[in-house]
Amino acid sequence: MNVLLGPLYGFHRLFSWVRHWTRRRFTRAGLAVLGAFLVAGAMGVDTENSVVYQAFTLLFAMLIVAAAFSLGFRARFAVTRSLPRLGISGRAITYRVTVRNLTRKTQRGLVLMENLADLHPSYAEWRALRLDDGKHFRPFRMSQRRRVSSLTSGNVKEASVPSVPPNQQVEALIELTPLRRGVLRFAGVTLARPDPLGLFRALVEAPAPQSLLVLPKRYLVPPIALPGAMKYQQGGVALASKVGQSEEFIALRDYRRGDPWRHIHWRSWARAGRPIVKEFEDEFFVRHALVLDTFTDRRHSDEFEEAVSVAASFVCTVLTQESLLDLLFVGPQAYCFTAGRGLAHADQMLELLASVQPCDNRPFDTLEHLVLGHANRVSGCICVLLAWDEPRRKFIEKLKMLGLPMLVLVITPPGGNLPLEAGPMRDEPERLVALETGRIEEQLAKLA
Repeated sequence: MNVLLGPLYGFHRLFSWVRHWTRRRFTRAGLAVLGAFLVAGAMGVDTENSVVYQAFTLLFAMLIVAAAFSLGFRARFAVTRSLPRLGISGRAITYRVTVRNLTRKTQRGLVLMENLADLHPSYAEWRALRLDDGKHFRPFRMSQRRRVSSLTSGNVKEASVPSVPPNQQVEALIELTPLRRGVLRFAGVTLARPDPLGLFRALVEAPAPQSLLVLPKRYLVPPIALPGAMKYQQGGVALASKVGQSEEFIALRDYRRGDPWRHIHWRSWARAGRPIVKEFEDEFFVRHALVLDTFTDRRHSDEFEEAVSVAASFVCTVLTQESLLDLLFVGPQAYCFTAGRGLAHADQMLELLASVQPCDNRPFDTLEHLVLGHANRVSGCICVLLAWDEPRRKFIEKLKMLGLPMLVLVITPPGGNLPLEAGPMRDEPERLVALETGRIEEQLAKLA
């Protein structure tokens, strides 16, 4: 199998290039003529018993004439994009592209096409996906296999460009649908002009490198009663706005025996003529932990991408002005990112999730130690897990022994082993939810 992967990848790249070149060079009418030309060529071999070869000759002449007209297209353009700051995987965005004509001739009938930098997967990505598919493919199951096209970064529709006078500029609207979270890179644009027959297009490329950060896909999460209640937070609201430990200041009052000298408000003492101190109040508020399981040996797993999307959905739902949310996961190192109450915003946490990668070089214990060391600070815990095996059940059991309320969400493959064995969640089986890939949004709606 490994010996064949190299030639197969070469064939895949060749086929992808031919398909990409054909779609860009030929209009829809041109593709129809090209298809008829190929069919006529196959059927017109027997010239004695068939006249199809005459159609073949006519179609061939049309294609040659159309291609000849493209040789004289020597226009030059300058291009500028107005991209949004962020995109969302699977959700179409529309942006403007400004095209400036750098020639002395009015350019008409132009079509604009984007050039994405990572249009085709690398050999490493392609090989990993093929081996993963071969390892986890289960015969005799009516399930769809993932295609290599799932590694492409986005789909961009062609856009018509208005006539551009000499040394003038016009705008075109582009619709882009990102297919993967992460950084989407643009290399430039291609401007195409069809021939008079409307079959073949001449192409001119204009460099315009740029990038767009694509956030994870998100699902609608209904209002749910999350685990945990208000809990004392050392440092109060100040914890969410600056570094250091302090109490929450609420008012000034007269000095009482035993008040610390560091609480004296000297300006008020000078005005009132008697000792005045600052009064503080301990702060109680809700603080949740959102635990994302990144431990998988499948680099392009659908389950992992769905887990990131579920985590992103809860980030947008849980974060309010009255709570804190701690995102905990393991990548190259252990991460704990806190947002809410002035410390950070949901967008910042989503940008972090846009770059999360699977962890395949560390044991699951790394996440367990991170969360257990953080458990005494939070009111409740939402765990998004990639499996419900023995290490993860023991992890949940240890959190339950600490008395920490939890909501456990397990991402399962389509047609996985359902229902899940309750295990440590036997006393709260409704807090253990299996989310089947392909039906995530439907099953999240049942959490209400």
